[in-house]
Amino acid sequence: MQNPIERFLRNDSAVTAIEYALLAGLIAVIIVASITFVGTQVQALFNYVSSKVDQAIS
Repeated sequence: MQNPIERFLRNDSAVTAIEYALLAGLIAVIIVASITFVGTQVQALFNYVSSKVDQAIS
């Protein structure tokens, strides 16, 4: 039977869980940044189309 301290030091499941959490956090940041960028671009396009429609109506 292994010493409890040796067993604790050899257990790397916590390290793996932390790595997965960091990876998930990085993916979340990338998704939020992408949505923000795309949202800004869509808003600019909508404003452009709206102004062109207003010009066509006038």
